[in-house]
Amino acid sequence: MISRIDLRGAAFPEDGIDRDLLPRAEFDVEAALDQVRPICEDVRHRGTAALIDYARKFDGVTLERVRVPAGALQTALEELDPKIRAALEESIRRARIVHHEQRRTDTTVQVVPGGTVTERWVPVERVGLYVPGGLAAYASSVVMNVVPAQEAGVEGIAVSSPPQKDFGGLPNPTILAACALLGVDEVYAAGGAQAIAMFAYGTEECRPVNLVTGPGNIYVASAKRLLKGRIGIDAEAGPTEIAVLADATADPVHVAADLISQAEHDTLAAAVLVTTSVELAERVEKELAAQVGVTKHSERILAALAGRQSAVVLVDTIDQGLAVVDAYGAEHLEIQTADAAAVAARVRNAGAIFVGAYAPVSLGDYCAGSNHVLPTGGCACHSSGLSVQSFLRGIHVVDYSRDALAEVTHHVVTLADAEDLPAHGAALRARFDWQVPQ
Repeated sequence: MISRIDLRGAAFPEDGIDRDLLPRAEFDVEAALDQVRPICEDVRHRGTAALIDYARKFDGVTLERVRVPAGALQTALEELDPKIRAALEESIRRARIVHHEQRRTDTTVQVVPGGTVTERWVPVERVGLYVPGGLAAYASSVVMNVVPAQEAGVEGIAVSSPPQKDFGGLPNPTILAACALLGVDEVYAAGGAQAIAMFAYGTEECRPVNLVTGPGNIYVASAKRLLKGRIGIDAEAGPTEIAVLADATADPVHVAADLISQAEHDTLAAAVLVTTSVELAERVEKELAAQVGVTKHSERILAALAGRQSAVVLVDTIDQGLAVVDAYGAEHLEIQTADAAAVAARVRNAGAIFVGAYAPVSLGDYCAGSNHVLPTGGCACHSSGLSVQSFLRGIHVVDYSRDALAEVTHHVVTLADAEDLPAHGAALRARFDWQVPQ
């Protein structure tokens, strides 16, 4: 069901882990560019008409307009199961607690008397938040995208999610209800690359945005790559990943259940166990066989676990295990070892870290208060998950008096001349009757 990689003994590379040897799904964003480029260009030139045509072609629905009517948002909220509403409200409450504390404050530094530099944190003016449709209704992704944008102070928030044939061409009603709960009334029934193009170029219904965030399939990721620069993006999100670093103290029932929970997303989802215990590995493999057989999406899960992106990796020590998970840079990393908090504190590369037996990834997906829009494909080695900071820009404000400028002008002139940019120095000398000291 799941393959093994044995890095014990002499097999462990002491000179460092080659990331290419670790399990990873094939996700060629570059290869999809040829497919998404004409779609994006079509939306650029034909706007709403192109979106309606693609809804018919890709989603099997006929739309009269792409923007979701306000009445449909209110109806979705009124008809929402009270238990689901209560769960969404609690998810929103906890996310707000965490993200509210992420907001940065402006700082002013006096460099010299009369000379200050202030760093202002300014929210982007308008954002487009993408919520996948596909195999599940990701109402939780509405929460994870909208809450940090709101806490950052973004004024214009638009959400897009694919139209659904089962719901008359509207996005899933739970997604619409989540938007209504959050006070977002600008929602569009558009998916895939065409939705990203709508945000980037604008249409008759949708004004262009400055930044697009949110996960999606390979076509969404490819459109983000194509349009990056015209819009800011959070990341090119790939298939979801879970890595579990465990020793003999871990409960195999928990570990197997957590691996399955992420394999449930997609046949390309990655489930990786890194362990020092052969006995745990064997017991987890038995648990996987038992648990998959009684879960709903068993066919999808089996494909994910059997894929090249999933594996059990055997190591001799926790130090070696840390080297493996740092090289892997998982979207979600669980630490299920003795003294899990201390081990977690040594991790360098992960989108989010879940400590101990009672912090499973599923908690983070919904109600931990953390954000579940996280870097995939090893990008955790250099990138962060979605946060309030994703929607802010730091702007330096330089304020110098005449005397403060005069005091440093000779240094500026010297450096400008050293770089053969004399006009830079002249711009300062023009303010003074001043010559470079000989």
